[in-house]
Amino acid sequence: MKNKKQPVVILVGPTAVGKTKLSIGLAKTLNAEIISGDSMQVYKGMDIGTAKVTEEETEGVPHHLIDILEPSDTFSTADYQKMVRGKITEIADRGKLPMIVGGTGLYIQSVLYDYTFTENSGDPVFRERMEKLAAEEGAEALHAKLAAADPEAAAAIHQNNTRRVIRALEILHVSGKTMSEHLKTQKRELLYNAVLIGLTMDREVLYGRINERVDLMLETGLLDEVKRLYDMNIRDSQSIQAIGYKELYEYLDGKVPFPQAVEQLKQNSRRYAKRQLTWFRNKMPVSWTDMTPPVDIEQKKKEIFECIAGKLEI
Repeated sequence: MKNKKQPVVILVGPTAVGKTKLSIGLAKTLNAEIISGDSMQVYKGMDIGTAKVTEEETEGVPHHLIDILEPSDTFSTADYQKMVRGKITEIADRGKLPMIVGGTGLYIQSVLYDYTFTENSGDPVFRERMEKLAAEEGAEALHAKLAAADPEAAAAIHQNNTRRVIRALEILHVSGKTMSEHLKTQKRELLYNAVLIGLTMDREVLYGRINERVDLMLETGLLDEVKRLYDMNIRDSQSIQAIGYKELYEYLDGKVPFPQAVEQLKQNSRRYAKRQLTWFRNKMPVSWTDMTPPVDIEQKKKEIFECIAGKLEI
């Protein structure tokens, strides 16, 4: 029994599909604690744009890996992997069930599988050259370079996440292998007794919800939140590459009018949702649940609980 794998529940899905509310109900039923599976919720002061759960919304369910870094800090997949594996152990030691909830596919995947990261292998001169390319020709040109060399990695990394785009190019430059090839050579066995539940929704309904969510974010102070970061001179940090921040920075820089920035924000959010769905469908053994309205949330929660309980024998 010593070698029995630690049970872990993972709830994934695209932005605006309804993960937060459902996850809290499930966590209470399962006696679970939630670990954020979102790469941007780690940053303090970025609440509205990342749709961070509020204290009231948690209903007393402990949440981890939220508000742990300053917006100027860097945070890698390897950092996330190490922190979350530690949290899984801590939560299990308290007699609770660890539950990862979020939509950052690569981060979640790195925790569940035996992936190792070669952070020490690099070429500072090449990296500097790529940074210069991004500064002179823009993030889109840099991302296009990655797409030509490693389409799979490019599909998983947003073009505004310049640091990760450069890292993927650097791995190829140093090793002669793409990031995707490196991942494929690593073991595909799950390290945990993991049950992966995915929430999905009719595409047009989801896109409508995303548009409405952006409008609500703006109504509740997203521009003020972004301006605080802007006034703090947070410029080249990973944090402000997040959707909702990058676009409004363009507006604050005077590069685009406000309506255009908002429309770009909505479009980028819709595209991100599409990429999230593609990633989870192609990369992980997810059991999908359709959340298209009208839907009985309590019934869905019951069905998901029964699925989890059956697989984990709880």
